[in-house]
Amino acid sequence: MTKPVYIYDESLLKYRFNSTHPFNQMRLKMTTDLLMASGHLETADIMKPREATDEELQLVHKKDYIEAVKLAGKGELPPDKLENYGLDTEDTPSFEDMHDKSRILVGATLTAVEAVMEGRCSKALNLSGGLHHGFSGRAGGFCIYNDTAVAIEYLRTKYNKRVLYIDTDAHHGDGVQWIFYHTNEVMTYSIHETGRYLFPGTGSLTERGTEEGFGYAVNLPIDAFTEDDSFLSIFKETLEAAIIKFKPDVIFSQNGVDAHFRDPMTHLSLTSRTFEEIPRFVNEMADKYTDGKWIAVGGGGYNIWQVVPRMWAQVWFAMNGQEAPRGKLPESYVKQYQEKCPVDFPVNWEDTLDDYTDIPRRQEINEKNRSMMSRAMRHLEDE
Repeated sequence: MTKPVYIYDESLLKYRFNSTHPFNQMRLKMTTDLLMASGHLETADIMKPREATDEELQLVHKKDYIEAVKLAGKGELPPDKLENYGLDTEDTPSFEDMHDKSRILVGATLTAVEAVMEGRCSKALNLSGGLHHGFSGRAGGFCIYNDTAVAIEYLRTKYNKRVLYIDTDAHHGDGVQWIFYHTNEVMTYSIHETGRYLFPGTGSLTERGTEEGFGYAVNLPIDAFTEDDSFLSIFKETLEAAIIKFKPDVIFSQNGVDAHFRDPMTHLSLTSRTFEEIPRFVNEMADKYTDGKWIAVGGGGYNIWQVVPRMWAQVWFAMNGQEAPRGKLPESYVKQYQEKCPVDFPVNWEDTLDDYTDIPRRQEINEKNRSMMSRAMRHLEDE
């Protein structure tokens, strides 16, 4: 079997709202540097991305929205139009040349799709993607174009494949869900922090799809401060049930790591153990049910120093069937970034947990999550 492909180029780092915005693609460079320094990623593994065309963007995005993005990136879209399209908001501010800097991310995900579907490899990773809050005609939640939805529709229309979308970001994968809410050719599976406390406020158990798509939207809203054991038991049991029900041809996973306990924007309490196990289980499911076909993207993750590079590296290890490393991070990597880091820089692959807060409501949280999971399982088993 050919080795997995890693999509990367420094052009992907240009998707940047401003110097203070929490979405910072430096995390992508740091992850790549960590994998290279540790000897787990070689130049031969890296494939450069292409740009998505307007026609490809229009697989899910409205033409007038694409034109609005182009104008906004030149400072030529009137304020009322900016608001209508969700552009230049606090979450998703406009930036120079935003159309070109956004479509390269979409093109990177399409490059991963083509690598798998045209036989270059069975697994491909584009950590610059995973912008799951983009809608067909509106930006949202740091996302201009929804690379994930474009890629899934590309898989569906060009290759005639049934796609299971797995979203383990702390935030509900709303944009992807709503785009495919009416079809039974795509199943969207999202396990996320409940919307009672967190953007975008969606992703309840009752959001199950409509028309032909009824039953093909699967949501697992977990309670704030959920820990590793509860998350992993729910994830593994429900995901395999969803796969058995749907029978996908391809797995497409979004690997946000903002459910980590050190992430500043969410309220979950997961550690490096969960982020080791998530991609390993997805890899196992792909090998078991989709002939190994697995395309993975990045997603959320806003502690770029202490969390994202180590957690995202685990996706690459899983794709390659490698054990999760233990012990010290490469000395050259630590030296490269430690002095720039405004907080305590991690020096080990796994979390030390010195700053992990004990959860006083553990039993109550676990019971609520189990009750939610039981209802979700009934939905999967009844149809």
